[in-house]
Amino acid sequence: MQVIYAFQGNESDDLKINQRFLGHSMENMYNLYLLILSLLVEIQAKAEDHLIKSQKKHLATQEEKNPNRKFVNNELLLLLKENTLLKETLESRKVTNWKLDDEYIDVLFKSLIESDLYKEYMSTKTSTFKEDKSFIIDVFKEIIAPNDKLYNYLEDKNITWLDDLPVINTAIVKLLRKANPNISQSHFLPQLFKDEDDRVFANNLLNKTLLNLTALSKEIEGKTANWDKDRIANIDFVLLQMAICEFQKFSSIPVKVTINEYLEIAKEYSTPKSSVFINGILDKLVKEYSDKGTLNKVGRGLI
Repeated sequence: MQVIYAFQGNESDDLKINQRFLGHSMENMYNLYLLILSLLVEIQAKAEDHLIKSQKKHLATQEEKNPNRKFVNNELLLLLKENTLLKETLESRKVTNWKLDDEYIDVLFKSLIESDLYKEYMSTKTSTFKEDKSFIIDVFKEIIAPNDKLYNYLEDKNITWLDDLPVINTAIVKLLRKANPNISQSHFLPQLFKDEDDRVFANNLLNKTLLNLTALSKEIEGKTANWDKDRIANIDFVLLQMAICEFQKFSSIPVKVTINEYLEIAKEYSTPKSSVFINGILDKLVKEYSDKGTLNKVGRGLI
């Protein structure tokens, strides 16, 4: 949607630039995942450094000399810290932001130690893996994920990351929940795509939409004759082009799936009335295609 929305050319233009942007943005989603996950490793390291410095104070208190190491010894954090495969992946992808922008680690660490969540966790000195895991999940959901300064940082770093962030945060929470003391190192390095078909579909949808913009636009105009074109939101027009492309060019995608997907996107990115408008246009087109016998869908339950 973003690539098509930004597209200023026509069907005869070289599409390689748009394909590269799409591919780069999808790959960058994995870098965002690694960047957010590595926050937990960096916060653990920050906590350990904080304890060492406190112990070395000239007038260190008894508590500072013999600190509660429950957080730095959190079993789930240690699994991440000692994950050599994760470390190698971070290095190979050059995901080293927090070495340069460590002030964000300071912000998160300060928020953590000032929280009631942390104080309650640190009220004892021992814990089980289950308790450690539950605590880290709560830290991620309540302190890291909603942090405004982190949000603004990601927004400045990459134009597509804010769209990816909710999916990434959800994925990290799911992986944390499934963690156990015996998980493999690859547990925290899932594949970006379920299979290669997903990547192929993304590229095909982009290419087939851009290569048929004129025809797709005529289909929309035929169903919006009474609408002033300036009143149709640009995003709505793009979503309709993509949805109609799926109707016409992707025979294995059920009509209801296409409609539901684009209505959800419209609710997220367009006007409050957009989903109703888009639903009305798509319903008309589906009826017309069905009556003409041109809705070429294969398989059961696809209409």
